[in-house]
Amino acid sequence: MAPPSSYSTGNHRRTESHQGYYNRQSTLPPSSTTTAAVMSATKSRQYAHLHSQLAQLNAHLADTENLVRMTAVQAGDMRFLGGYVGGLFMGAAKVLGEEGVQGNAQTNSAREMEREIKNE
Repeated sequence: MAPPSSYSTGNHRRTESHQGYYNRQSTLPPSSTTTAAVMSATKSRQYAHLHSQLAQLNAHLADTENLVRMTAVQAGDMRFLGGYVGGLFMGAAKVLGEEGVQGNAQTNSAREMEREIKNE
């Protein structure tokens, strides 16, 4: 290969070099180091994404825990209401049941009397 040629135009001096004349050292790391750097960057990005997902999961878990706590309180209140309404139904059945029995007895006796009258 030929050495670089020099020529001058006016006040500027320019040197041309032919390809391959100088064995330049690359400033880039070797390919295995480049791959490791890319993998490291990818791994760092994945860890950052995982960290954000874990933070979101932790927030959702805290929300769920709060909702479960509130549901437990509401379940106790519903139990109280169920007992209260059940007591009202039993009281209503007792009051209305007695009136209903008395009313049915009067109705049945009136029907029997009408049948007896018809039969006579």
